[in-house]
Amino acid sequence: MRFAQALRLARVLPITTAAEQEGRFSPMIPAVAADFQVRLAETPQDLIAAQRLRYDVFVRELGAGGACVDHVQGLEKDELDPFFDHLLLTDRQTEAVVGVYRVMRPEMAQRAGRYYSSDEYDLDPLIHSGRRILELGRSCLHRDYRGGLGMHQLWSALAQYVAQHRIEVLFGVASFHGTDIDALAQPLSLLHHRHLAPPELRVKARETSFQNMNLISEDKLERKAAMMQIPSLIKAYLRLGGCVGEGAFVDHEFNTTDVCLIMDTAQMSSRQARIYGGQRTGA
Repeated sequence: MRFAQALRLARVLPITTAAEQEGRFSPMIPAVAADFQVRLAETPQDLIAAQRLRYDVFVRELGAGGACVDHVQGLEKDELDPFFDHLLLTDRQTEAVVGVYRVMRPEMAQRAGRYYSSDEYDLDPLIHSGRRILELGRSCLHRDYRGGLGMHQLWSALAQYVAQHRIEVLFGVASFHGTDIDALAQPLSLLHHRHLAPPELRVKARETSFQNMNLISEDKLERKAAMMQIPSLIKAYLRLGGCVGEGAFVDHEFNTTDVCLIMDTAQMSSRQARIYGGQRTGA
């Protein structure tokens, strides 16, 4: 679905569930493909399914931790989950939740008292930009569904959500696995030199865990090797014209080194918008 198509659909085909009528969830059209469906979480059971998948990926696979991780129930959760909308990718044959994204609009952040990313980054440039912003986070796919169409379906649904809520700038922390900065010097330096956000949108990592990303001069970068170290989700946003804030945030509890990704939808080319909307191109 193209971005413009998603915008038109959002204007004329809203669907409201019982949970939405109670004011807990935003209207959204379920996005259906041959093998997948994407919808918003509507029940406590839906949220638990998302948290269970996040536990499998972030805790079991990547070794994350934290005070809110429930090892007994196998759930990765935090106190902000109830304030987010949760996009769920389900396998239509098994009805299992195999992919998730959580998103927070400004009015949700106001109710929550903060954005998740605000613990790591000073978000004032975004909050006071006069633009309508959306925080993205906790994106993951079950290991059996990576490299296929699942992520395209999630992105198509995200494009619809963005159009429906008139979002202009997307942002959120994305992670490198591990906290060994020497091992990450090449990719962090590449992001700093080639993909730094413009000043008016450039958030900065909190001083408590600020990590300078200008570790290797641009003329000494090994670009190919650096790109190979960048996680696929970050590379995908860079291909869409995304950029990063100043400095990385070292999260020892979650065993990650985080960067803040920022994407201004107004700056996307028509080709980038097609990719963002979940369509493949011939290139």
